[in-house]
Amino acid sequence: MQPIKMGVLSTLPKEYGYVVLVGSASYVMLSYLGIKVSMARKKYEVEYPAMYSDSQPLFNCVQRAHQNTLEAYPPFLFFLAMSGIRFPRASAACGAVWILSRFSYAHGYYTGEPKKRTRGAYGYPAMLGLFGMTIAFAVRQLQWV
Repeated sequence: MQPIKMGVLSTLPKEYGYVVLVGSASYVMLSYLGIKVSMARKKYEVEYPAMYSDSQPLFNCVQRAHQNTLEAYPPFLFFLAMSGIRFPRASAACGAVWILSRFSYAHGYYTGEPKKRTRGAYGYPAMLGLFGMTIAFAVRQLQWV
């Protein structure tokens, strides 16, 4: 099967497909975290529209793990998409590490000991890598170097 060839998309490197796959995998990760919140709502009897519970700190840990990931998600997607244009393999690798780190972060948080969320700290260098590659791409695109 021939790759799709149209306009700007035809200028993307072939390896950009890895970036697209990692972006798609991030949706699976978010869905998983969202399902965990739904399950915790039932378990701890926290009804909608309450975001948090005054009496169920374990529910709050599950909810917070999801919420924090949602807060970081827009920059992740932007940096993944932009850095992937110039550095598709490295960007996909950093993106995959970040996704895995969010599972570690969430499962640490789910213990009820919020300090254990730092189990996912290995995702910070991955996000910084995406950010750095995005800046490098922009600098090169602007022909500043």
